[in-house]
Amino acid sequence: MSDVMKVERREKLGSAATRKLRRSGRVPAVLYGHGEANEHLAIPQADVKSMLRHHVKMVNLTGDVAQTALISDMQWDPLGIEVLHLDLVRVNLRESVEVTVPIHLHGEAPGVREGGMLLENLHEVNIRCPAGSIPDQLEVDINDLQLGAQLMAADLTLPADVELLTPPETVIVHVEVPRESQEVVGEPRSGEPEVISREEGGEG
Repeated sequence: MSDVMKVERREKLGSAATRKLRRSGRVPAVLYGHGEANEHLAIPQADVKSMLRHHVKMVNLTGDVAQTALISDMQWDPLGIEVLHLDLVRVNLRESVEVTVPIHLHGEAPGVREGGMLLENLHEVNIRCPAGSIPDQLEVDINDLQLGAQLMAADLTLPADVELLTPPETVIVHVEVPRESQEVVGEPRSGEPEVISREEGGEG
């Protein structure tokens, strides 16, 4: 899935020009890659927000520049609310790219019905695939996840042309056993004598 962004070339660079650009409702960006010169661009905030809303990695640039690009990096404001800058990389749809995609849990874990707590250890994974085949998300089925069990990156459902780069043994989600069900190891039983060390007991 990709979004369309209408871009303009930026003629003026520098901090003052960038602040003025943001006040006008546009986001600065740089487009690079494929051995071509870097392009300094301005993108409407509405297009950037649409990209974020749809969780896309690929964008089709129109306007002053017509390119297919991969969103390589985003700089956020200190509160993590507004995107301050975008890095875009030129790609063709057949070339292989490395990207991060979110994980979506599918189903209901039986272990939760038994009193366990579902804990998500990982929210996204790294993959390699053709630029034109980047999935919006990867699903992991938790319908068989029992109490005390876990699912790893290797359990993700991957399309045929997607290669997992995150270590396959990385835990994605597990069902934690309720604390009261866990045996307390090393705690003396009631009525058992306390073991006194040789030093505490003195000589003899």
